[in-house]
Amino acid sequence: MSQTSVEASPKRQERNGLFRLSRIPAVLALIVIVGAGLFAEMQNRGIHLKSEQAEVLNDLSLIRARLEGAINGNIQLVRGLVAAIATEPDMTQERFTALSKRLLDRNAQIRNIAAAPGLVVSMTYPLEGNEAVIGLDYTTNAEQLEATLRARDSQEMVLAGPVDLVQGGQGFVARFPVFVPSEHSADHFWGIVSAVIDTELLYRHSGLLDPDIDISVAIIGRDGLGEDGLQFFGDPSVASDEPIMAEVALPAGSWVMKATPLGGWGQEPENSLRLHLWILLAASLIMVPTLLSGRLIDERQRHIRQLKDRELQLEKISRRLGLALETSQVGVWELDIENNVLFWDPRMNELYGYESSGPRDYTHWASVLHPEDKERAEADFAEALRRRGKYHSEYRLVLPGNTIRYIRALGSVYQNPGEPARIVGVNWDVTEDLNRNEELRRASKLTEARNIELEAARTRVEFTAMHDALTGLPNRRYLDEVLAEHAVNFQHGERAALLHVDLDRFKQINDTLGHPAGDSVLIHAAKILTTCAGSQDFVARVGGDEFVVVCRRDTGSPDLHSGRLSDLAEEIIAGIRDPILYEGHQCRCGASVGIAVDTDGIADPSRLLVNADIALYRAKAQGRNGHQFFTDSLQNEIVRTKKIADDILSGIDRGEFTAWFQPQVDAVTHEIIGVEALARWNHPTEGVLPPGAFLKIADELNVVGTIDRIVLEETTGWLAKWQAAGLDLPKASVNVSARRLNDEGLIESLRGMSITPGTLSFELVESIFLDEHDDLLSWNVESVKDLGIDIEIDDFGTGYASIVSLLNLKPKRLKIDRQLILPIVRSPSQRQLVGSIIDIGKSLGIEVLAEGVETLEHARILRQLGCQYLQGFAFARPMCGDEVVEFVRSRRWLNAS
Repeated sequence: MSQTSVEASPKRQERNGLFRLSRIPAVLALIVIVGAGLFAEMQNRGIHLKSEQAEVLNDLSLIRARLEGAINGNIQLVRGLVAAIATEPDMTQERFTALSKRLLDRNAQIRNIAAAPGLVVSMTYPLEGNEAVIGLDYTTNAEQLEATLRARDSQEMVLAGPVDLVQGGQGFVARFPVFVPSEHSADHFWGIVSAVIDTELLYRHSGLLDPDIDISVAIIGRDGLGEDGLQFFGDPSVASDEPIMAEVALPAGSWVMKATPLGGWGQEPENSLRLHLWILLAASLIMVPTLLSGRLIDERQRHIRQLKDRELQLEKISRRLGLALETSQVGVWELDIENNVLFWDPRMNELYGYESSGPRDYTHWASVLHPEDKERAEADFAEALRRRGKYHSEYRLVLPGNTIRYIRALGSVYQNPGEPARIVGVNWDVTEDLNRNEELRRASKLTEARNIELEAARTRVEFTAMHDALTGLPNRRYLDEVLAEHAVNFQHGERAALLHVDLDRFKQINDTLGHPAGDSVLIHAAKILTTCAGSQDFVARVGGDEFVVVCRRDTGSPDLHSGRLSDLAEEIIAGIRDPILYEGHQCRCGASVGIAVDTDGIADPSRLLVNADIALYRAKAQGRNGHQFFTDSLQNEIVRTKKIADDILSGIDRGEFTAWFQPQVDAVTHEIIGVEALARWNHPTEGVLPPGAFLKIADELNVVGTIDRIVLEETTGWLAKWQAAGLDLPKASVNVSARRLNDEGLIESLRGMSITPGTLSFELVESIFLDEHDDLLSWNVESVKDLGIDIEIDDFGTGYASIVSLLNLKPKRLKIDRQLILPIVRSPSQRQLVGSIIDIGKSLGIEVLAEGVETLEHARILRQLGCQYLQGFAFARPMCGDEVVEFVRSRRWLNAS
């Protein structure tokens, strides 16, 4: 048993030797080494992670700034176009194209711009490639409707997208609501202006599509909804990988950008292998001596290791601090307060304009302070020293060459045990920041001043565009807006009456007393209308001498009754009829008023204006200085007139107008001496119609000259046919209207018709004002005579021709009007009058023909009075060209006489 115990004891000693106390430090050192290695690894990875986060944040901030700047820049450009449309709501495509082209030339990221008055796109630029968007109705486009309505209801710009475009591709759509200002009511909604920002160009400009980018980016917030919006760019997995986030501020809403490194977080640091080698080397240097030297050496090595760890940490901290100071361009200083010993780093010397880094004291700082800032800066520093607290100050330095530099200073007082108090701080140059802020303030003030000027100019332009310069009354454009507003309010029970006022005899005042007198009359009329109209009524000048009064009231208002409106019209007429004195002359003019009232179930401002104009036309036709209401009978008359006008134009195209002829006979022998060509209309349903059924409307259509030309051409054709048939019809008379006689191309057309001289006469009515001097008319008359065409005066005795005009014109023949001929059988005085006309004609060497010879008694009396030629139903009625042949050959009129 003893031997066994002896043998076992060394083994226990050996085992105890393995676990002796001296080895505990080695074990602990090993644990410390392992822990330090893990800590170093964790710290290294943490530093690497923060470095990655800083780099990702830096890249993301740069992209965010570019993206935000590009979007806001695009939007600000388009706002100029929106402001132009608000002042020009009737803008044409050409004007829209010119303005939009300037925007797109300045910014290639805007793909196109479209304007949608009434939420329907009617203008776009560029048009080429975007034709599909024309006619797009936002109210039927589900994808774009919500954003469009949001822009309209919020009255703010809404950025939507990206969206699929009608014309192809994707883009961000900035929708700007356009409200046209109104002086008498709230701004009314005009429509939407949409600017499409090309997604690819925007992404490329902001760097999102840069192939060298080191981060993965996702953007959330479709339609500017921020975190609540959908992701529209990037890999969806980015959002779940603890991304760095940045907000993109939009004019209306925001986006959220999320980013991670391309390979994700937690990648192996580049210095990992070197760190592992250093840890292994340190472990070897510590553990080997510890195991060999024992407990004391282990203890010493432990202290050495701890010291080295501290030095390493201090070195890292110092390196980081140095890097931070170098990067931030911050100068560091420290002042021993009791000993006045000042330390400046090289950056401080650079900031204060000193070349060397020698000893510094308080005077080096104070001597370069700006005189205006020195007292305050020293007071700030003294206060910090007194309170032994924080130091903050901003001041200017005067450097060599009188260079001014702005400095921001921060610091803090501290004191270590047993040492004097010190203050340590930093300085940095903020000159550029302050200059930039000052420039921004100046630019802001300049912008505000320009905006005020533009607003004043816009107000002046709007007033000028909406008002008449002479009378100060609203103009036609303003009237259109008022009527459009009435169309909206009509649905809420509003009704309106419109009085269309036209001045009578205004042209005569202008022609006799000049335009200044006319202007005085217009100003007088404007005052009368403004005085007579109620405070709720709208008065506008819509033409040279035309005014409009619009009375808008609720349904059933007594102000819209016909009696009240009649009283208002008569009051206006009476006021305008009062004479005004102009340079010693009394200017008098009258007024005619047409009145129309809402009667339909729907509002139609244009129809209301047309109806009032129709009533005004009737008032003038009934003698002027009166008023007339628009009625259904007037409407029916207009419809009938319109149908006749349409039939006349169609009849001309279809050749329905033709020439009929009434024979003219010698008063003594009753032989045919010629025919008068008369216009007839072979109406497809009404039969043959005389001039009284269509001539007035044809004159309003300005086609009387065309009908005259048709009759003339047919007459020359029939003359040739009759001559070929052996008929002795020496001459034909054709009526020529004033319009035809004033036609510059009349003579040229006559020359092309090969008219035989002496076979054709032109009948001119007396009402052509032959006493007035008209160069073109006189020249045409003389040219007609040169072509061998005789001139006859038709309806003589009812117009304005004088003896002087007869002498000047030298007509071939006078035709006495039928109104003078018919009474001669029963009226001696009328017979004497006709005899006088015949004597005047003979004395001037002019042939005389009597129209309207209805009976043989008329023929007998006229023959006794010396009339040379007769025309009327007593001998023949008007007939077509074929009937003339049969009539002349039958000689029936001789048997009747």
